[in-house]
Formats: sequence, structure tokens, C-alpha cells
Amino acid sequence: MVHPDAHLSRYAEVTAELTSRWPESHIEPSLSRVTALLDLLGDPQRSFPVITVTGTNGKSSTARMIAALLRALGLRTGVFTSPHLIEPTERIEIDGEPIDAETFVRIWDEIAPFAEMVDTQSAAEGGVALSFFEVITAMGYAAFADAPIDVAVIEVGMGGTWDATSVAAAQVAVVLTVDLDHMDYLGSTIADIAREKSGIIAPGCAAVIGRQRPEATHVLSERIESVDATAAWEGRQFEITRRDIAVGGQVLTVDGTAGVYDEVFVPAFGEHQAHNAGCAIVAVESFLGGAAVPADVVEEGFASLVLPGRLEVVRRGPTVLIDAAHNPAGARALAATLMEAFAFTHLVAVVSVLSDKDVLGILAALEPAVDEIVITQNMSPRAMGVDDLAALAVEVFGADRVEVAGSFAGAVDVAIGLAEEADTYAASGVIVTGSVVTAGQARALLRREERA
Repeated sequence: MVHPDAHLSRYAEVTAELTSRWPESHIEPSLSRVTALLDLLGDPQRSFPVITVTGTNGKSSTARMIAALLRALGLRTGVFTSPHLIEPTERIEIDGEPIDAETFVRIWDEIAPFAEMVDTQSAAEGGVALSFFEVITAMGYAAFADAPIDVAVIEVGMGGTWDATSVAAAQVAVVLTVDLDHMDYLGSTIADIAREKSGIIAPGCAAVIGRQRPEATHVLSERIESVDATAAWEGRQFEITRRDIAVGGQVLTVDGTAGVYDEVFVPAFGEHQAHNAGCAIVAVESFLGGAAVPADVVEEGFASLVLPGRLEVVRRGPTVLIDAAHNPAGARALAATLMEAFAFTHLVAVVSVLSDKDVLGILAALEPAVDEIVITQNMSPRAMGVDDLAALAVEVFGADRVEVAGSFAGAVDVAIGLAEEADTYAASGVIVTGSVVTAGQARALLRREERA
């Protein structure tokens, strides 16, 4: 019998080995390497039907909603999401649970010789080795085929056409709202980004299109027509006709393509999550060939929904929430939700943002919802330095509303202290946000404190 510590030690080795590869923040517009790897593995991505989700924000939430509904139908699901909050094992879920460290290591050990073959061939041709994202995508598909699963729900990493996940042709392709993000790779306009994301719409597939700006609508329409896909558009074939705030979430009426879903409780906050839920229901309708999803399945599926790092409460007294908003659109949705769904009379934000983001746009979006802000730096090498971020925060919030903490844990402590000092202690709160790394680091920190 292998001692558990040996598995953890080997897991740490594998994680270090994988993260030493080309990071997922860099992409090269080619699917040749990941295609070659999956070909050597026997094309595991062809072993199951695939539902793919892209868009600028809401991909992880929508993918998890779709999978929850599918599991309520009795199907065994595989879910691939990115990036992870704490551990890379989170990216590969089977039946609603992340794979464990032992399985992660086993899958890597099985595909490592083939990855080395692809790396060697690529180097001989003057190319680069497989990236971290390409490898972990292949690991996800291999794990799903090994399980086996009935259906995979795949969150696109970045874009669509050239994303490593796109080697699996989607039976259902979900395109959530397209906004500006990753412009250095995807393009400088909504139309450019929509064109890249439209690549997940495979020939003959069923496309589910969330709310879009006109310039994105035009591009997506062209793609749908060119590949002879069918399409259900939010606002045309389906819509959210009612939304009421409720304890722990919201209650919706969704007018789907195959039925009306009334009194749907979704344990997630914000208008954006209502629209994600509508897209999830219609994606499952499309997967079922246009049939309505039984009401009890919708109820059971959403009742089981867990959305880590998406306005997640990680502490009480005062309430501390974490959210992975990392671009202006996400920050706007977060601010609107904080003001709508929470009765905070004093809210302190802990913020660390990656330097390649629209930092001023993120700060400006948060400002109306936040009373004070604590600036810090997360563990990512791409994080903006504290001094630079603080200077931008002062521009937006004014010096009297900005605090600075060099250490991440110290920043969380400062924010909790400020919330506790407020006259409205019972209604004070803390929101930790600015990037997925920030949310994940806070989640790990506060969970450790809770266990201590």
C-alpha cells in the first residue's frame, strides 16, 4: 500500500512540472500540438458528446449549471473549467467532484510519454513544447474517457477557434455575452473577439446565444449560417421573463425554446446569473434534441448547484465574500449584484488585479458599490504591484478611501478590521476580488483559518 504522503509528494512534483510549461496566459494560434497529442491518445475527446461554453464572463457558472441539470437527468458528467482557484485538480470534475490528486497523477503519468513525443517533434520543426493548458486539456479529455462519462461540459479557456478545448467538436455550443477582454490575443473590437469565440460553433451543432451587442450578433450570425448550425438566441427564441430576489439567490421565470419554466430557484446572485441560468436550461433543451427539461429536473439540478469563487460567502461576522471578477464587465456585474442582493451599509473591498487587465476600468466599476478599498498583491507573477495599483485606486476612490497592505493575508485582516470598526457592524461586509487568483488565494486563506 502506498502511503498517502507519497501520493501528495508525487502530486506536487507533477504540478510543478506542468506549471513550468508555457503558461495559459500565452497562446499560439495553432491546434497542431494538442491535436497530435490527442491523436496519440486515441482521440478520447470523441468518446462522448460535448457541450462547449464560451463568452467573456460567466463561462464557469454556466458550465456548472448545465452539468447540474444533466446530472439531475441521471447522466454522468465531466466538467472542464479554467483557471483553477486553488488546485489544478479543480479543473477536471467527474460527476460533480474534482478528480483527486492520485487520479491527476495517474492520468499525467499515462500521457506523459506521448506529450514528450509531441514536444520532441515540435522542437524538431522549430516549434514550442505543449503548453500547460494544452496538456491539462488533454488530461481532462483522457480522464473523461477513462471514467467513462455520458456527456462533457467544456469551458473554453480563451477565445474559441484556437483554444485547445476546440479539438472536441461541440454538439451544443453556448456563446455568452461577448465583451472586451484578452484584447492582446483576441482582437481590439467586439466584432474581432466575437469572431474568435464563434469558432466553437461546429458544423451542424446547436448554438445557444446569450445577450449580445449588435456587432457581435452580426459576426455570430455569419458563423451560424456558414456552418449550417441551428441557433436559439436570447431575446428571440428564449428569455428571462421574471426575476425576483430571494433568500440565498433568486427566483426566475424562463421562457425556453421548448417550455416555460416558472418559479425556478437559482442559488446564485445577480442579473447576470439569471441570464446564465436561462442559457443553461436552453443548452440542455438543445442537448435533448429540442425537448423540454422536466420541471423536477430543473428544480433538483439548480438545488445542487455550487459556484466556487462566484460571490461565495467564506466567512460570517462580518460577512466576507469572494468573487473572481477580473475585467470591467465582470466588475460591473459584481457591483450591481452587491448593491441589489446584499443589504451592506458599509462594504470594504480587497483588490489585487493582474497588470495586463483594464485596471482603471475594474476599479471604476467597483467604486459605486464600495465604501473603502484595501490594495494588495496576490501571488501571481502577473499581479500589478501594490504601489502602482494604489496610485490608480486613489485616482478612482480618493486617498481617504484607500488603504494599502503589502501582504495578502494582512490586507484581508485590515479589511475585516475596517468592517468591524464601522458603525453599522451588523451590516458591514468585505468583498475580495480583482482576479481569479485573488479569489482563490482568499478562499484558501480563509478556509485554513476556519479549520484552525
